[in-house]
Order: sequence, then structure tokens, then C-alpha cells
Amino acid sequence: MSEPRAGLHTTSLTVRYGGVVANADISLSVEPGQVVGLIGPNGAGKTTFVDAVTGFTACTGSVELDGQSLDGLPPHRRRALGLTRTWQSGELFGNLTVAENILVAARPGGAGALWRDVFGRRDAAGKAVVGRALDAVGLTGVAGTLARDLTLGQQKLVGVARALAGTCRLLLLDEPAAGLDSNESLEFAERVRSIAAQGPGVLLIDHDMSLVLGVCDVVCVLEFGKPIFTGPPAVARTDPAVVAAYLGAPMETVDA
Repeated sequence: MSEPRAGLHTTSLTVRYGGVVANADISLSVEPGQVVGLIGPNGAGKTTFVDAVTGFTACTGSVELDGQSLDGLPPHRRRALGLTRTWQSGELFGNLTVAENILVAARPGGAGALWRDVFGRRDAAGKAVVGRALDAVGLTGVAGTLARDLTLGQQKLVGVARALAGTCRLLLLDEPAAGLDSNESLEFAERVRSIAAQGPGVLLIDHDMSLVLGVCDVVCVLEFGKPIFTGPPAVARTDPAVVAAYLGAPMETVDA
């Protein structure tokens, strides 16, 4: 009997909205410790793919995490199994502190959560979870700050920290570098590599091509919901289909 495949694996994943096919037969793998980039023009179906993988959008085909089928599971069950994500708009609770935002994702609900919220109980384990998550994204010292008082770039990083809190076996990053300047983007790339080095695979969606092509091991390019290229970033830079669909021709070629 063969060993179950580690990491995230989708097979023929397809999403339809009526007569519109948003994703068509996408088979994609993200191994543990690997950074895979998912890029393409606006409307190519990148976020739809992440929504389908995490259970927010119905799809056909299959989704597996470490050999376990996720098909039919609701988003919170997939999160509990270690499939975590960020959101383009951040989705932080502005009136809560950074620590509280992280603990919302890291702690289970139920009667215990009600007890903590009503009586304000805190524990060392929760503080340790917050500390590790913030350290992973380079934001130590902001645990007590209200989320609304952070810069946009910091809010993005807190979103990543929240996704890392608790069990994280596969991290999906949807436009995490939006709002970051060039130096912050370079630092963020180092954080992504550091996160992957700790074990979880990372699926990265971003329009910052310097970030994507510089940090990813593999790049998958979508056009109209279909994969048109999957391979090393160095090859993607010069692949005719990728250049035509997304990267664009060099200026000297246009001038000629």
C-alpha cells in the first residue's frame, strides 16, 4: 500500500457559476516546505481557486491535504486540519488587539471560549501562540495594539500571523504584499521562505512579480481559469504563453 501524499493536491478542480467556468480542471500540488506561486491577469480565477480549496466555493474534482480528502468539508473543518489562508482585504477586527485577532483563529469555540470572553481569562499557552505567530512575520511588540491603529502593511502581516496560529500544514496567501513598499516586500519574501522552511507548504497569489518570481519554487499561471504554465520561475519569465498572457513583452521588443 502506497504512502499518502504529503502536502496539498487538487485534481481536476473545476468551479462553475451558472454557464461561466471560473476554474477549469486545475491539478496543482504544493509539497511541504515548498512555495508555489499562482499568478495570472485579473479575473483569471486565482482567488476562486483558493475559495474552492478552502471550502468557501463549491467545486468538482478533488482536494487532498496530506492524503486526506477535504471534499465536502466546511471551511472551519478544513482550517482545523491545518489548511489556513489570508484574505485580500485583511478581514481583521479593528476594535480588537492584534493578540485577540490571532487568538480568534487559534482557539477553539464552545463553552470554553464563552468562559474566556466573559471572565477575561488568559493563559500562558495563548500568549505563546501569539508570540510565535508574530515572531514569524517580524511583528514582535504589537500584540497589545488595536488592529485599526496598524498600517495597511502591518495589517497584512497580522493576517499572515493569524493564519499561522494553531495548526498550519498548508498556508494560502492571497495578495499578502498589497500595501507593502519595495523594502517591506523584500523582507516579506524572506519571511515566506522562513515559514516554508519550518515545514508547511505555501501557495502564494500576488501581483508583485519580483516577489513571486524571486521567492517561489514553482509558478502556476492561469488564464481564463485554465492553467497555461506550471514550472520553474526562471522558465516562466520567458515562456511565450506566459509573456503573452501576463508578463508582457520587454520594452525593447515593443519599440522594435
